[in-house]
Amino acid sequence: MLLSQQWEYILMAMPTSPPSPTSPSNPRDGMTALTDDAERNRLLAEMAEQSTDMISRHTPEDWRFIYVSPAVTHLLGYTVEEIVGMSAHDLYHPDDVEDFAHRASSVSYEKGLYTHTYRFRCKDGHYTWLESTSRSIRDPDTGELREMLVVSRDASRRIGAEQANRRLARVLESSSDLVVFLSPDLTITLLNESARRLLSISQHAKEPCVLAELLTADSYAQFSEDGLPSAVSSGCWTGELEMVGSEGSMIPVALELLAHSVLHGQVEYFSLVARDLSEAKAAETKLKQYQAEIDHATRLITMGELASSLAHELNQPLTAIVNYVRGIQRRFKDSDIVSWDELQLPLDKTAATALRAGEIIHRMIDFTRKREPARERLSLYDVVHDLIEFCGPNAERHNVQLDDRVDSSLPEVLADRIQLEQVLLNLLVNAIEASEQSAECTALMVTVEASLTPDCMLLIRVRDQGVGLPTGHPQQVFERFFTTKAKGLGMGLAISRSLVETLGGELWAENNPDGGASFLFSLPLAE
Repeated sequence: MLLSQQWEYILMAMPTSPPSPTSPSNPRDGMTALTDDAERNRLLAEMAEQSTDMISRHTPEDWRFIYVSPAVTHLLGYTVEEIVGMSAHDLYHPDDVEDFAHRASSVSYEKGLYTHTYRFRCKDGHYTWLESTSRSIRDPDTGELREMLVVSRDASRRIGAEQANRRLARVLESSSDLVVFLSPDLTITLLNESARRLLSISQHAKEPCVLAELLTADSYAQFSEDGLPSAVSSGCWTGELEMVGSEGSMIPVALELLAHSVLHGQVEYFSLVARDLSEAKAAETKLKQYQAEIDHATRLITMGELASSLAHELNQPLTAIVNYVRGIQRRFKDSDIVSWDELQLPLDKTAATALRAGEIIHRMIDFTRKREPARERLSLYDVVHDLIEFCGPNAERHNVQLDDRVDSSLPEVLADRIQLEQVLLNLLVNAIEASEQSAECTALMVTVEASLTPDCMLLIRVRDQGVGLPTGHPQQVFERFFTTKAKGLGMGLAISRSLVETLGGELWAENNPDGGASFLFSLPLAE
């Protein structure tokens, strides 16, 4: 029963004027009236005694307790005998006394009843929130104020909930995340300040908008097909969508949708929390550009490290071309007539050698060219074969032998060729330099092998016979700027790991049981 309703019931039960002293014309009627009044008063007293609400009577001047129901004990900790005679004003919180005196917003008036929410001091000294409805009782003849009748109940939980809601509302409004509340038909019922500002929606907009107006067409389709069913079935859905900002701008957001249901499972409303990813996406784009620049620079540095070997490799076909041309000149210098049969073989060899030199140059250009990554189906056998041929002169100069053990029957991988070549070239160059021997020593081996893993990945291993990895922390070699080379930058392996992870695999290192180190990386197979 509401407090105001209980008041009306009590007031109906109370006599509004004393019984008339005039004797009734019918004595039996008088006896009946007295009996009815007695029964009503008995019921009223019983209700007051049994009620969990505190019913009290007070003097009008200083609000001293004249009467209080037993509920005072569990509400305030006082016994009836202890509190009768005390002034309620002495137990009010000082701030609430002023509120009541000046009829602050916490005091409401309706149909002659004052309802007031305030803090009241308990016997143990702490304050509790009470909601009281009071009414003045006046003499019906003189109008003189005789006493105040009050019904009070514990409002601590309600006030606590209201305070918590106000705190949450302040957090909601001050949050930098976009917060939107939706009805089951996806009509927007509330937006916080961040959402209104970013989406350019006025707080005083007359027409309610729907969620479809806040999302791009593709995002709303994804929300309807994936997000909404998932939230209804599991209570929550997260995803990345695009919202429509001012002047049609697209705002990428990380979004969480929550479905709030009543007890029987029906969705009562949805809440949507979205975080603006515009700055994060812009930073990610810049990072990718920066990473591309670093990757390109690393390839150029690698080419610089191989410059002498490449010069040697190019020198061989160029020297052969010169020798073929000079041979033709010497043989046919004094001949007036030259047959095609005599020229065909040296010219064919000259053309083939020139093409070989051109392939070397094109390979260098492709490797150093700056372009966007493009994944394609690749044969690892072909890539490894080309790179081992490419690194052959460098290996000879370091007195190292290259051993290609990659089987041509292995399935293709899905990767960007330039990125894959960069990783393999970096690992091969490192392995060659780690295994370098003087000319008098027997050449050490650098082996490249590949195999399938149980989880359907292709595992590539580059094994050397060098000094091995640093003891205690072998993965330190992948840290940026860590290097064991006198003139190294310490970026090659860090970038190689990043490239492998971009391709969907992993790169790690381990020492071999028989000496040296192995660098291993995995790649996803092409479907």
